[in-house]
Amino acid sequence: MKKLAKIFSVLAIVAVVCLPLFTHALEKQPQVKGEVVMKAGTKVHMFFGVMEEAKKQICIGDVIPVFRELPYSRSLKVKAVGKVKVLGLAGENYFEGEVVEGEVKAGDIAKKETGAYVCLIQPIKKK
Repeated sequence: MKKLAKIFSVLAIVAVVCLPLFTHALEKQPQVKGEVVMKAGTKVHMFFGVMEEAKKQICIGDVIPVFRELPYSRSLKVKAVGKVKVLGLAGENYFEGEVVEGEVKAGDIAKKETGAYVCLIQPIKKK
């Protein structure tokens, strides 16, 4: 009888300890957000920072190629993924642009062939 009481008490302790772990695993897990892909016609902001030379080299109406750095490579590799047309200034450190070709993601880099100035692509946040 004492053995049976010990077995039930051990089972009760195990159930009390493990039951919360199982119920937590059954709860709905949060979903991972996907990346924002911006296609032709989508407006974007291009961050150029505090470089005044970028304002001089990049003009309204310019169509600038957009590149993506490829992860998991031993050497730095970039791939052309689209083009963005500059529509105007959006604040002190941003150009406003529109994707005219390809699929652009946040974090891609717009770089004019003639200059060394790059712009980081960001989606326009809706208010």
